[in-house]
Amino acid sequence: MSSTDEHSQASPRRRLSRHDRQRQLLDVAWRLVREEGSDALTLARLADQAGVTKPIVYNHFITRSGLLAALYQDFDARQTARMEAALDASDATLQSRAAVIASSYVECVLLQGREIPGVIAALTSSPELERIKREYEGIFLDKCRAVLEPFAGTKGITRAGLRAMLGAAEALSNAAATGEISADEAKEELLASIVAMVARTADNPSS
Repeated sequence: MSSTDEHSQASPRRRLSRHDRQRQLLDVAWRLVREEGSDALTLARLADQAGVTKPIVYNHFITRSGLLAALYQDFDARQTARMEAALDASDATLQSRAAVIASSYVECVLLQGREIPGVIAALTSSPELERIKREYEGIFLDKCRAVLEPFAGTKGITRAGLRAMLGAAEALSNAAATGEISADEAKEELLASIVAMVARTADNPSS
């Protein structure tokens, strides 16, 4: 037996933990979406690209919908972690806190490039996936409300205002991801939108 054979037998391939395996599968899934689009993302294709058997992928995600949901959850977790870290380091002013929300959202989308618009679009393909998307959007909006509420007037931060902010965030971030506008332009415009939204909650001065 050669020394190479002895080494290969003495050093068996390390089995990944469930957490590490899921991280690997998600990373491969993001790459697939980036290179081939969300329509190409199937559990069978993911197994092939990740170099694992189909049962392993099915064990983690069960269905394609489950995989898409996991990708969105992964994106949301990164976005939340980035925003919370930046908020902890920011000044307690409207301008500073609004800038954190704007920058965190745009930067997180840019980190995923053009993948996240495809995943978000796919999430609207069924009521179940749309429900998941709405659920995570709601968590994000509640976080933004808590951050901005101390600077609001007596009218408070409305759900309509938060939804308008989210719509602007998605549109501006996607435009930056495709190169239509720069990242700085997206952040500045989103910041202005957030500050204006909060300013509208103030009582109108009496004439």
